[in-house]
Amino acid sequence: MNFANLWEDHKASLTVIIVALIALASSVIVVPETEQAVVIRFGQPERVINRFRPNVDFGETGAGLSFRIPIAERVVRIDKRVLAVDMERQQVLSSEQQRLEVDAYARFRIIDPVKMVRTAGTTERVAEQLQPILSSVLRQELGKRTFQSLLTADRGLAMVQIRKGLDREAREYGAQVIDVRIKRADLPEGALESAFSRMQAAREQEATTIRAQGQKNAQILRAQAEADAAKTYAESFGKDPAFYDFYRAMQSYDYTFSNGQGATTILLSPDNEYLKQFKGR
Repeated sequence: MNFANLWEDHKASLTVIIVALIALASSVIVVPETEQAVVIRFGQPERVINRFRPNVDFGETGAGLSFRIPIAERVVRIDKRVLAVDMERQQVLSSEQQRLEVDAYARFRIIDPVKMVRTAGTTERVAEQLQPILSSVLRQELGKRTFQSLLTADRGLAMVQIRKGLDREAREYGAQVIDVRIKRADLPEGALESAFSRMQAAREQEATTIRAQGQKNAQILRAQAEADAAKTYAESFGKDPAFYDFYRAMQSYDYTFSNGQGATTILLSPDNEYLKQFKGR
């Protein structure tokens, strides 16, 4: 008996079997551990297969073979793993009006697949909705802080606040934000050179001020020292005027006869008043 005769003799039965196999194949769905599936019946979510549950080991989550009613039910598959949303690099104004180039990202997962299907439809749509929200929350939080605070432990606190703000918005789409991180926070191009120039000018101005103050203090000290010396000389010479005349005469002789340039001849009378200190008493 060949296949043609078999088909002619059992056409009706074979047709029923083939239809049944096709119906069975279309009713069986396989949901891996990395996915959760929402079964939608006539446009309304009916049930969830392999729903996300925290702290549940693999093999106990409900993944594997499941069934659906062909034609009446369709399946929307949702990634169960941790997903990422990247924020486009943008400028953020800090509290001291400093412009920063910020590049950040957030990690999230779908914890309420039914709400996600109703509000967004797909995980890609959720990421698209979270991206502008992340940018807005980031600008608001960093706008309360200085650029220097982002280089200290205060940056971790800022990330916690940003994550909480983004998580509140993400819950509307059935998602949970796990973490938010800033990849880079830099000054705009050219701002670093400008800041360095300002710092250099400020240091030069400070150095000029210090030098001027030093010169002023030196002049004051020198004047005070000269005044003290003059006072000491005056007190000393006042006690012995004759010695003062002798001392001044010796200074004059030293300057006249020792510091003269070239061969100089001075003719004076022995009775000249200028030479009286040579005579003695």
